[in-house]
Amino acid sequence: MINTMTGYRLIAADLPRSLARVSKEPIVQRESDYYLKNIGNVKSIDDFMKDTKLYNYALKAFGLEDMAYAKAFIRKVLTEGIDNPDSFANKLTDPRYKELATTFNFVKLGDKATAQPGVKQPIVDKYVRQTLEVETGQQNEGVRLALYFARKAPTITNAFEILGDKALLQVFQATFNMPAQMSNLDIDRQAKLVEDKLDLKDLKDPAKLDKLLTRFTAMYEMNNPSTAASAPSLLLGGTATIGISASILATLQSFKLGGR
Repeated sequence: MINTMTGYRLIAADLPRSLARVSKEPIVQRESDYYLKNIGNVKSIDDFMKDTKLYNYALKAFGLEDMAYAKAFIRKVLTEGIDNPDSFANKLTDPRYKELATTFNFVKLGDKATAQPGVKQPIVDKYVRQTLEVETGQQNEGVRLALYFARKAPTITNAFEILGDKALLQVFQATFNMPAQMSNLDIDRQAKLVEDKLDLKDLKDPAKLDKLLTRFTAMYEMNNPSTAASAPSLLLGGTATIGISASILATLQSFKLGGR
C-alpha cells in the first residue's frame, strides 16, 4: 500500500526522472518551447504583461499563478524593483515576489532584462518543478507540501518566511501538531513558536531535513488517511488502495511530538 510518506520518498528518491517525465508532457513541452522562443523579444514590463502566455508561464514558475489576475499588483512589484529597500517587493513577506522582480529586473537592466541567462532555462526548470508539485497535489496534497517544503527549506532564513507562506506554515503546523488557531496569535508570538520547535539551521542539513519531512508525512497521513491512488501512480501508472501502515505508526512513535 502507498501512503503519503512512501509517495514522497518515491518521487524524492529519483527527482530527476520525475522532472524529466513532466518536462516531456505535450502541454508542458509546448508552453516551454513558446517561452524560450519568445521571452527574448520582451523589452519592457508592458511587453511582458501583454503576452499572456509568457506572463502566466513566468508567474507559474515562481508559484504565483494564483496571482496572475492581479496585474496591477504584479506591475507594482516589477516597476519598483528591488534596489530600494522600501520597494513593494522588499516589503512583502512572501519572498517569491522579490525573486520575480530580481529575475525580471527591468528597473535595473531595461531592455536587456530578458537577455540574462537566469531568464531562460532556469525559469523553465522552475516551471517544470512547479508543474510536478501541482500534479502531485492533485493526487496527494501531503506529498505536494513535502516536495514544496524540501525545495524551499534551504533558503529559509527566519520564522516569518514560514509564517508568510501558507504551504510552509501547513507543513510546520502538521509536523509539530500545532493548531491552525496559532495564526490568531500576535505575529511575534507565532515566530517564537516556530523558533522554539524548529532550528532553522537544520533546514540546510539534508539528513535533518529528511527526518523532518519523514515526521511531516507521517503526521499528515495520520490526519489525512489516503483512500485513493496517490502521487506515485503518476510514476508507476497504477492505482492502489491506501491506508495508514504499521511503518507510519512506528515512525510516529519514534518522535517526541512535543518538541524537536
